[in-house]
Amino acid sequence: MRPRRLAAPWIVLPYVAFLVLPFIGLFWRADFDSVARGLMDRAVWSAVGVSLSTSAVSIALCLLFGLPMAYALAHARVPGQRLIDLLIDLANVMPPAVAGLALLFAFGRRGLLGPALGFLGITVPFTPIAVVLAQWFVAGPLFVRTATLGFRSLNAELFEQAQIDGANRWQTFSAIAVPMAVPSILGGLALAWARALGEFGATILFAGNLSGVTQTMPLAIYIGFEQDLSLAITLALILLGLAAVALLIARLFDRPTA
Repeated sequence: MRPRRLAAPWIVLPYVAFLVLPFIGLFWRADFDSVARGLMDRAVWSAVGVSLSTSAVSIALCLLFGLPMAYALAHARVPGQRLIDLLIDLANVMPPAVAGLALLFAFGRRGLLGPALGFLGITVPFTPIAVVLAQWFVAGPLFVRTATLGFRSLNAELFEQAQIDGANRWQTFSAIAVPMAVPSILGGLALAWARALGEFGATILFAGNLSGVTQTMPLAIYIGFEQDLSLAITLALILLGLAAVALLIARLFDRPTA
């Protein structure tokens, strides 16, 4: 059914204006000469490098562990599935500061797994590993939810026919489900990547803000706001551009599965 034309388009204008004004304010405040100089600053590219490298690992973990989970939630009877769905939704809406504290109490030296990790000589907090775990914790549920919806949109008769033809579960997953759900998978990865790049609260509590080690772009923006505003604006524009690219990718794949 075609959507009807809105009789009073002005109804949407107040909220649209509210969404647009911050973007206008950011570009209005930006001094592009200072931004150009900021692009030559080593601290900027150090933060960009940390963000890109850690987010790449976190997205790989989302794909490795989240894709089978999404398929199982969509097309299998998983014990405790309602509880798993609740945990995914809870992680999606959990305040970042709470997530950071929870990760610290789980993997910190005095945390739940701290003694065992210490015995193995592994230190997690305030290392790049902590950045990856923080990003994975906040971005993974978003990917799982998106991929699950993609798998559920597939025609169930295809899976039944594959089983009749002798395909096992792995063959059904790898040869039928994944190729057909590629748009949803790639769109979910793009959204999860944008979420990982923008993570702040959990990272600063769990990984700290060590320049060149755990200082991601959002953390560098926070420091730059107090010490060097032009540096903060430069990083904000870079981060905004990367988020726009991720959103564009997600939109390109936001279509019904053939």
